[in-house]
Amino acid sequence: MKLKQMKVGETGTVEGFSSADPAYRQKLLRMGLVRNAAFEIVRKAPLGGPIEIEVKGSRLVLRSDEADVLEVDRT
Repeated sequence: MKLKQMKVGETGTVEGFSSADPAYRQKLLRMGLVRNAAFEIVRKAPLGGPIEIEVKGSRLVLRSDEADVLEVDRT
């Protein structure tokens, strides 16, 4: 499933990445979005705006197109 399909307060784990630019994938990995990393949806902007997640004690804000690259599993 895609990250942007989840609701505020839900938790999940990163399963992988859909086809993404290798440089962008490395950026996500450096931010802590590695396979099996647990996260929580903190906030979502209306109308498909940015999504704020908490992963490994840090909060990240991902644009909708950035969030679309992540393949996640709901826990």
